[in-house]
Amino acid sequence: MRPAVMRRSLGVLVCLLLAAHSLRLGDFGLSGAWLGLGGLVLTRQAWVRWVVAAACLWGVWIWGTTTVELVQFRLALGAPWARLAGILGTVFTVTAATGWLFVHSSAERISPRHRSQQGPLAAIFLLTVVLLALARRSTPFPILLADRFWPGSGWLEILVLGLYAVWAGTKFLDPEQRLQWRPRLWGFFSVVFFAQLALGLAGLEQFLMSGDLHLPVPALIAAGPVYRGGGLFMPVLFTVTVLLVGPAWCSHLCYIGAWDDGLSRSGGKRPAAPPRWTLWLRLILLFVVVATAWGLRALGLEPRLAVAMAGGFGLAGVAVMLVGSRRQGMMVHCTTFCPIGIVANILSRLSPWRLRIGSGCSRCGRCQRVCRYNALDTEDFERGRPGLACTLCGDCLAACPEGQLRLDFPGLSAGAAHQAFVVLIVALHAVFLGVARI
Repeated sequence: MRPAVMRRSLGVLVCLLLAAHSLRLGDFGLSGAWLGLGGLVLTRQAWVRWVVAAACLWGVWIWGTTTVELVQFRLALGAPWARLAGILGTVFTVTAATGWLFVHSSAERISPRHRSQQGPLAAIFLLTVVLLALARRSTPFPILLADRFWPGSGWLEILVLGLYAVWAGTKFLDPEQRLQWRPRLWGFFSVVFFAQLALGLAGLEQFLMSGDLHLPVPALIAAGPVYRGGGLFMPVLFTVTVLLVGPAWCSHLCYIGAWDDGLSRSGGKRPAAPPRWTLWLRLILLFVVVATAWGLRALGLEPRLAVAMAGGFGLAGVAVMLVGSRRQGMMVHCTTFCPIGIVANILSRLSPWRLRIGSGCSRCGRCQRVCRYNALDTEDFERGRPGLACTLCGDCLAACPEGQLRLDFPGLSAGAAHQAFVVLIVALHAVFLGVARI
């Protein structure tokens, strides 16, 4: 048997055995996911071999713990156990050997597609799957839509989102494709988010997170807990995300920001830089929003007033997009109006991710023409880094013809830093796509 055929056959066998084991335990969703992984083994995608290796490692743990539990059970009953131990030990050994075969360098020859990107793509898939599995396991209610409509099928949705993340990763790892696909996938996330809200309000409660509605206004991430006196889930999620990927929350994961991005592009104009005092305007708006929330709570005014004021602030933001962003060709809402955006910009100083401008920059201005956050001007070029408004959207990386712009992370080369950032942001995008809803 040819080595390539043997590897694939063993990979499929391992997946089939784990699928059968999951089905015996009554987890048909996980059984289906194992079968789906078995199908991936037959493809010629280079990243799959690392996923299969990781799956084999999980399989080794499954078969090891299963063997111990069943042998102990038979010993307690005084029943024969040697034959059982021999069979499961053989399965354990085959699973471990298969994992080693897929890790071995010779396995690269059987998987030629996306070979140069196999590490980042495998990392994207595995990180997406692990994060979604943890979210599914840690929440007291079904957080995935698949589990809500077909209880127990969540692992199938996790597999699909993992594959979607890999596809998105192939676009983001290429700076030129990322320039085109980032706004599209960001817009897709926003459409999914608000479509679920609309369906939930229409009576399909499965599309709502918990049934406790709140307004989808970014400013409420800061003001909501102040008014309620609790409920820190969104502030914690926001803070952790900013620490992981810096201000990229604003250019990849904000459900409202995608609107501002789309409207700023709809006018067909170059981005026009706003005055520098807009930084202070955002700080003032942040103070006013939080102080208003605290005042409403302290005075004990009716919740309807708070809802009306929050809704009015959200509608004012939409008006800023429709009038300002479209006319100026830049994201006026995000750079001058949104108070949570300035929080992301300031908190991002704690994140190790930085965008650097090389000393060989000729100041051609091409990066300025694609930056819709007003983060690149003459002073920024002199300092060798973008302004505070930068959200690490990455549009300027593809626009620079001289390669003088790079993403920086301590201890990593520019290429490795770019790949690591893409792994994190694409996995988070896929996870948010699966779990983010009102």
